Order: sequence, then structure tokens, then C-alpha cells
Amino acid sequence: MAPSAMSRWTKSLSDAQPVAYWLDDPGRPHPEPALTGAETCDLLVVGGGYSGLWTALLAKERDPARDVVLLEGREAGWAASGRNGGFCAASLTHGLSNGLTRWPDEIHKLEELGARNLDEIEAAVARYGIDCDFERTGEIDVATEPYQARELREWYEEIERRGLAEGIEFLDAGAVRRQVDSPTFQAGLHDRRGVAILNPAKLVWGLKAACVRLGVRVYEHTPALDLKPYGAGMAVRTPYGSVRARRVALGTNIFPNLVKRVRAFTVPVYDYALMTEPLADDQLKEIGWQGRQGLGDSANQFHYFRLSADNRILWGGYDAIYPYGGRVRAEYDDRPETYAKLAEHFFTCFPQLEGVRFTHAWGGAIDTCSRFSAFFGTAHQGKVAYAAGFTGLGVGATRFGADVMLDLLAGESTERTELEMVRRKPLPFPPEPFAWTGIALTKWSLARADAHDGRRNLWLKTMDRLGLGFDS
Repeated sequence: MAPSAMSRWTKSLSDAQPVAYWLDDPGRPHPEPALTGAETCDLLVVGGGYSGLWTALLAKERDPARDVVLLEGREAGWAASGRNGGFCAASLTHGLSNGLTRWPDEIHKLEELGARNLDEIEAAVARYGIDCDFERTGEIDVATEPYQARELREWYEEIERRGLAEGIEFLDAGAVRRQVDSPTFQAGLHDRRGVAILNPAKLVWGLKAACVRLGVRVYEHTPALDLKPYGAGMAVRTPYGSVRARRVALGTNIFPNLVKRVRAFTVPVYDYALMTEPLADDQLKEIGWQGRQGLGDSANQFHYFRLSADNRILWGGYDAIYPYGGRVRAEYDDRPETYAKLAEHFFTCFPQLEGVRFTHAWGGAIDTCSRFSAFFGTAHQGKVAYAAGFTGLGVGATRFGADVMLDLLAGESTERTELEMVRRKPLPFPPEPFAWTGIALTKWSLARADAHDGRRNLWLKTMDRLGLGFDS
């Protein structure tokens, strides 16, 4: 990047605060007190993000008399659940393409369960009066290169043949630019019902409030330090106390799982985003974003972008940073070199918005697994269940994962637990230095494919055959 171009694009970042826009909210609720002393309960939920909160809420919906305790190491939603782009997708498989590749015999059932899950999220938002700016806008997957436009059309024709294209429309260059006007857009696939947009932090806070109203005892600033059998149940130690429970559900995702053998199945990928100042009416008219759809481009190193309730544009993605050793550290949440790159890409996509400034720039860790979508399991003779590996599509899929964990803890055979997706696990990541080397080679290969009309090299073709990958 030339120095003049660097200064031109980075000027837009001069006032950006290094904090997640969603969490920078004066209405942010006060945390619940920390646990001090000993607790007992029927179900202990560890983790105060979407995964844990949905599990606690659904447990009380299934049995209002069930005694449920939830532990959160810091504050509900402070990590991935409060830092994401706010795309709530029906897909349980990190997109239809990934699901069709991995579970072709189950894909119609997985799509049906995913659509039902999104409907149930919408219903829960209404039932509990959760003010999270939920909008069933749909999403457009856009092509920004000729080869991507060809691939989108071919993909649309394939899913039509398979009976999977309901609610999805192919848009040529003119049609997609009538939806949102960027000179880079060459085609699009419009999924009209399969995605909602929302304020992710407000969803977390609303779920927490609903749990408390139903009688869940929530303790924040209470990390779970270890997990051990205790009589007929399990015991978890915390800094100032302990919890004994008949059953335990682990929703800690990228943070070290209390079942140690699960840790090798996920690695942290740091993802970054920018948020603009609110756009004026004339600026919105310049880009013609009438339907407020979520958007994502079709590159391997992709961007995702959407409008907030007050007409800011969130612009994120592209870089997916894996820290050597898989460490999760606060200093990784801020990466100015990625913000500069994202600003350049933003104004390439929307040159008519030159002069717009960014108010927030932030990052956070995503729990990635080698098949890109969640996996599930039990430990300690079925007394403990876990779900992890949502790989960036957890806003919606974590609710499904909560249902799976509750099914597993109940020992029930359901349409969810019978799925191959639930019964089988992904391949684990290798130890260092092999994990870092393999991920670095994969990232280099994906960038190279983007620069060469999508052509995948031998490394990527081998990874495809093995069902392995790296994504954010």
C-alpha cells in the first residue's frame, strides 16, 4: 500500500475506539454478584455467552421446577457473544455448502432443523420481550470477481436440482446492485428468510434477564476452575466457593474446556471488525441499501457487513489470525494493521462513502474446529455434556447446541441426537508447531486462490479430500 493511500484510508480511523461497539452501551446491565460459598443444583451451566444462556433458559422451559445455576468467568457476553457481527443464521452447518459436503444424506433434515431453530429464536425474543433489534432481513452472498459470479450461478443451479433453493434467488450484477449499490458487486445469492440481524450484546443481556426471571441463579465474575466427580454427580470449584450438581453443561467454547480431551478439537481464530458513524439519509441513498439485508462476499478471505439499528455499517472479516500455541489473550483483541486493511477494503467497496469515519474497531476470538461447525459430546458417564466449535456462526446455532446438550444429559434419543453431525466429532488439530505451520500454509493457500480465480492448490485439494480446513 502506497504511503499516500495509507494516510487517506487510515484517516477514517483516527477517532475509532478500540472497544466492541455493541458492548460500549450506557444501558449495559450490572453484573450479577460472584459466587461465595457452596451451592447445590440439579443442572450447572458453565459459560455466560449464548451457549450457556440458551442452555439454562431451555432447561427451565423444559422443566420450570429444575434447579439451575449458571457460572460466568467475567460478565455475560463479554467475549464472542458480545463482539460478533450480529448475523443470526438458520444454518447449523456453517453454510449450506459445508453441510452438503459433510452430511449429504442429512442435509434436508439439517436445513429443516435450522429453519425451525431460527423461528424459535425469533419467538423467544418476542416471548421474553428481548429488545435486541431483531430483523428478519435475509442475507446476500455477493460475488466481487467474475469467477465468483460463475461459481454462484453454478451453486444456485446445483441447490435447485437438489431441492434446497427454497427462498433463495440468484441475482445478476444489475439485480444485486439494485439491492445494494457497490461497483464491486457482480452477482449475488439472496437468501430471503435464512438470516436475521440483531444487536448481539442486547440478545445476551436479554437472555440473561429472562434466565433470572425464570429462577436461574446466575453468578458472574466466577470462573470454573476444575471439574471432578462427587458422589452421584459432579463438583466444580470456583475462586470463592464450589457447586455440586447432578448434571453439568459446558458452554465455554474457545476457553479451555473443563474436559481436557476436548481442547484439541478447537483453536482460537481472531476476527476483527469496524463500525462507522451513523450514515445520513443522503449517504444511505448513495448506496441504496433499502432492504437492510446482511451481506457477505464470496472470497475465501471474506468480508461480512450489515446496517445497525441507527444506520451504521459494521464491516468485518478478511483477516483470520491464529496465535501460535492457540493462546487467548486480551492484547490480541486490538490489531491496528488489520483495521487499516479493513478500512481500505471498505472504501473500495463503497467509494461513494469516502469521508465517513469509524467510531469503533475491535476483535475477538472465534472457536474454530476442523469441520467449521459445532460438535457435541458427553463425559463422566453422561453427567457432563459439551458443545463447541461453532466457527463464527454461533449466534443462531448455539440454541440448537443447547437443545443437543440437554438431550444428551437426559439420555434421550431425539431427532437431534441421532444426527451424524451430533454423533461424530471432527478431527482434532495437531500439537505445535504442526498446528501453526498447517494453519499458516492453509491461509497462504486461500489467499493465493483468491488471487488466482479461485484455483485451489494441491494443499487445499488435499485438505478438501480429508475434510479438514481453517475458517473464521
